[in-house]
Amino acid sequence: MSDSQALAGVRVLDLTRVLAGPICGQILGDLGADVTKIERPGVGDDGRMYGFSSLTDSEGNKTRESAFYLTANRNKQSVTCNISKPEGQELIRRLAADSDVLIENYKVGNLKRYGLDYESLKEINPKLIYCSITGFGQTGPMATRPGYDGLFQATGGMMAVTGHPEGQPGAGPLKAGPSLVDVFTGHNAALAILGALNQRHNTGVGQYIDVALLDCSVAMTSHIMQDYLVSGNAPPRLGNGGNGGGPADLINCSDGIIYITAGTDEHWRLLCELMERPDLFDDPRFNSNPKRGTNRNELVAIINQWSMGWKAADLLESLDGIGLPAARYNELPEVFDDVQVQHRELKVTVPHPVSGEVTMLASPLAYMSGSPMKYQAPPTIGQHTDEILSARLNMSADEISRLRETGLI
Repeated sequence: MSDSQALAGVRVLDLTRVLAGPICGQILGDLGADVTKIERPGVGDDGRMYGFSSLTDSEGNKTRESAFYLTANRNKQSVTCNISKPEGQELIRRLAADSDVLIENYKVGNLKRYGLDYESLKEINPKLIYCSITGFGQTGPMATRPGYDGLFQATGGMMAVTGHPEGQPGAGPLKAGPSLVDVFTGHNAALAILGALNQRHNTGVGQYIDVALLDCSVAMTSHIMQDYLVSGNAPPRLGNGGNGGGPADLINCSDGIIYITAGTDEHWRLLCELMERPDLFDDPRFNSNPKRGTNRNELVAIINQWSMGWKAADLLESLDGIGLPAARYNELPEVFDDVQVQHRELKVTVPHPVSGEVTMLASPLAYMSGSPMKYQAPPTIGQHTDEILSARLNMSADEISRLRETGLI
């Protein structure tokens, strides 16, 4: 057993901002990579000013450390650098020379203007794995367009299968609350980088990775899109209904809401027995999964009439007792009251240089027999500039001071 992290010794140069790219860098940092985040002097990552909330300092003043930024930038070191200037570009080249991975999410062609594209940097470092994350990819008629999560929820099919069913109040396409395309893209980019690291282990050379939010948005529609490809028929929006076996939906209790999934005929039989309605199992409206799907509104209404006679905790205990999958619906404040969420330690509190400490979501990755997860708070703007330039580029204090006076860092 080892206490070293899985990616210990891997150096990552993170030239990303907002969400998909930073999430990719954070995943690598969570796994132990040494991640250096490059930010604009005085401004920083655009994500620092996104969202609704931010940390306050010791005097209660609002800071640039937004909750949005905090969600994707732990386990990194921040260096400020103006890459629009030749001297700033040279700093990036020097950092790239001994990096294993570079991640960027600039618009297609922007970094080529600065000599920081893959073709330029691989001449300096042939082992470099260079990952570009963009909205529409590096090629094609829309490649140069900017893109954000909501656009791809709309265009990739996700909204087409999300929302209340037709004919119900509020029917129509609906955006998911979290920026799921960004998150999925960040995870896919990290996965692609891990594959490239393994290939480099075998070949000794790096490679260029092209990850697009558009591609990921189509892929994440997953089995619903595959259903369409097989049948030629677009599945309808089902609201809270499951996309597989059923009944699967939110049901109401006297004091709360729970979600049940009776996804097989055996689950359905067990639910009928618990409801003391064995007649429903053979009812011609519900005696097969396709029929239960077709008549789901009628079936869910019957279940709700029964479930309203239960308290949520009692019904969950009974459902668990017969082996039927079910879970309580939680508002956000209730999520961390869940005993299993607490057991899994899905939030962590770490020291922070501005607010004293910060509580964050934990990584969902768990190495059970080694490679423990460690946490460092997301850095403030340029927090590690002097340290990185001194340790990695052997720059003197006078050189660093001159760069700061000229606004380059």
